[in-house]
This record gives sequence, C-alpha cells and structure tokens, in this order.
Amino acid sequence: MSGEEQLRSAGLRVTRPRLAVLDVLDAGGHLEVDEITRRVRERIDSVSTQAVYDVLGALSRAGLARRIEPAGSPARYEARTGDNHHHVVCRGCGLVADVDCAVGSAPCLDPNTAHGFEVDEAEVTFWGLCPDCQSRRTLD
Repeated sequence: MSGEEQLRSAGLRVTRPRLAVLDVLDAGGHLEVDEITRRVRERIDSVSTQAVYDVLGALSRAGLARRIEPAGSPARYEARTGDNHHHVVCRGCGLVADVDCAVGSAPCLDPNTAHGFEVDEAEVTFWGLCPDCQSRRTLD
C-alpha cells in the first residue's frame, strides 16, 4: 500500500512531511527523531524537528508507526505495527532488533492478573550484547 493510501485509510490528510516520514520509517529500523528528521530533510528541504514530532505523533495514534522507549534511551520509531512483536537492545552500542512473540499466538497478552484491563499489547524488551559488541569485549 502506498504512503498516500496508508494515510487516507487511517483518516489522515496526505501531506509532504507525512509522506516523507512514512517513507523513512518504511525503509526499516528503529530510528530516533533526530535521524528521522535528517532523512526527511534529504527529501524535503525545510521541515522543522517539531513538525516531525507532530507527524510521528499522528502516525503513532493512527497505528501507522510504533514508538518504543528502551529504558535509558531516547524514543525510537518504527513502521512495524499491529503484530505485538518485542525488541532486543544491545547494552553496548544501543542497537535495537525485532523479536517475534515467543510462542504461539501472543501468549504474552494473557497475564495472570489483568486487573480488569482488556490487554491489546505487551511491551517486552530483552537486553544483552550484539555480536559486534561481544567480539569487541573478547578483544579487550
């Protein structure tokens, strides 16, 4: 589905900044706002950081982007939404990678006690060292 179609189906106006941010997110990764802004500016000459924040907020609320906030790290955004996947974060370099839900159909969505909540998403973050950081550790 094209960016224009994604925006329209989510009930959002089609604007150049929204299309540019979607394009950046669709390229993949778990990007901080500064990196998204830099990449958007390569496509659109004048766009403020605040405009990118506003677009990311609108896309997140519409379900077209996902905001993740690993502890001690700035917020990051990704295009992969709606599948309740998790993340693994490197303690050394901060690299973030996707981890599919562990077993069966989203077992993490069935907590022992939900306190009356209707749970629709679980946020699990695994921490460790990526292969590059592991190899650097053994060289030290």
